Amino acid sequence: MLRCAEFANIEAAINAYLQRAGWGPIRRAAVAIANPVDGDHIRMTNHDWEFSIEMVRRTLGMERFIVVNDFAALARSIPYLAATDTVQVGDGQAVPGAPIGLLGAGTGLGAAALVQSGTGPIAIPSQGGHVTFSPGNERELAVLRFAWREHHPVSAELLMAGPGIELIYRALADLQGVAAEAIPIARIAERAQSGTDPLCVDTLNCFCEMLGTFSGNLALTLGARGGIYIGGGVVPRLGQFFLRSQFRARFEDTGKMRDYVASIPVHVITAPYPAFLGVSAMLDEALQ
Repeated sequence: MLRCAEFANIEAAINAYLQRAGWGPIRRAAVAIANPVDGDHIRMTNHDWEFSIEMVRRTLGMERFIVVNDFAALARSIPYLAATDTVQVGDGQAVPGAPIGLLGAGTGLGAAALVQSGTGPIAIPSQGGHVTFSPGNERELAVLRFAWREHHPVSAELLMAGPGIELIYRALADLQGVAAEAIPIARIAERAQSGTDPLCVDTLNCFCEMLGTFSGNLALTLGARGGIYIGGGVVPRLGQFFLRSQFRARFEDTGKMRDYVASIPVHVITAPYPAFLGVSAMLDEALQ
């Protein structure tokens, strides 16, 4: 794994990767990035790289170089996932051919869709993680009020990406009138999963419940009767804590649409690098 911060531009990072892998020049490549991809010019939202796809292709001497949204690639991987690559959360049965929704929490909160066409599946990227956060109860309203002290507007991503766990932790500490320790997100999750720190348990439960509401809203918005899939670096690591949480209850808590949403299956993607499957499929389609 290479850190973007170690390189001046994407060309340098790609060259370093190829050298470490022991590969010579390559003719065709695809890259998936956490960014909108619209045309040739890319200005990354979570990093300071800015580049032309065509200029990168020429600089690296490639015949074909494509850049795609990372969650579009992850969505495109879903048809290639084996049964052992996912864990279902709760009940529900997918409707064949119906739209599929995808979300994932990592350094950000991504969302996408997969729909069927006459020529095969089509991944639809989005920036759904940047929608305005919607609290589902009084505790989450208090978290929102705390977040407003530092941020405006407060997006779903601000609270439901990995870094959002630390913000929830500080907000709940403030709500409970206790001092928040300066501990990393991984330690909060570790203490929550071991049950050794009630504040950390509350924090992770709050995160899972918020994600349940976000997932239910996504299912309603997309009509995702083909299922909701959850990827990213956070939820798959929560294991049994996530499965035992109120995520599924909050997912279904949609008022008069409860029966509709309750019929939709939710799957956590546990495969190690599923987006590679999707971006490979997208490169193959581009070459054809």
